[in-house]
Amino acid sequence: MKSARCPAEMGMHRIWYVAYGSNLATARFRCYLSGGRPAGGSRRYAGCRDPSEPSRIQGVEIPGALVFAGASRVWHGGMAFYDDAPTGAVAGCAYLVTTEQFADVAAQEMRRPFGGKFAHDLTRPLPDVETMVDTRRGLYEKVVRVGELDGVPMFTITHHDIGSLTLAAPTEAYLRWIVLGLRESHGHDDHHIAGYLARASGIRDVWTESQLHRLAAATERVKQG
Repeated sequence: MKSARCPAEMGMHRIWYVAYGSNLATARFRCYLSGGRPAGGSRRYAGCRDPSEPSRIQGVEIPGALVFAGASRVWHGGMAFYDDAPTGAVAGCAYLVTTEQFADVAAQEMRRPFGGKFAHDLTRPLPDVETMVDTRRGLYEKVVRVGELDGVPMFTITHHDIGSLTLAAPTEAYLRWIVLGLRESHGHDDHHIAGYLARASGIRDVWTESQLHRLAAATERVKQG
């Protein structure tokens, strides 16, 4: 069990971590903060050195496009990536966390140890960094600044070269978390969720909008049940 740390020991600069995939759902994101295995996934996460809840949670939109590609070892299908395309908008959930927490989340995305050298190297330049790329491990190896909210910088994590990825549709288990997150952070209904996801590259040739609508409706029933 992680012991609590006093404020003097922690990096107290705060930034927004913007999630756009399964971490849209707060229960899923908590696996990165405090450890655990999300429902439907095959990986148990170690969590952050500081497992505290985000100071604030806010639905946001950032310019760009949502892309599904690659092959997840956790979800066994395509993964969500953020493409900073010149047109379009990506629905996100912004979590106000410390720079140390963000660095530990990024380390886990890159399958590096939380609190290790990478996390320390990333913490130091935040919140002033614009882009940081480490291509030595994993597909989520680019930290990029995507704007500001209430004067605080927003960052997300994605791949450094979206065009090099092989498009691939996500699994139902992965999509369920995204559906829950879109409903939580934006209040979208089933129709809006289905339309938004159906427009994403990598999904539209496998999942129809009607199928996505049924999945969204079924996910809501499960949540209410």
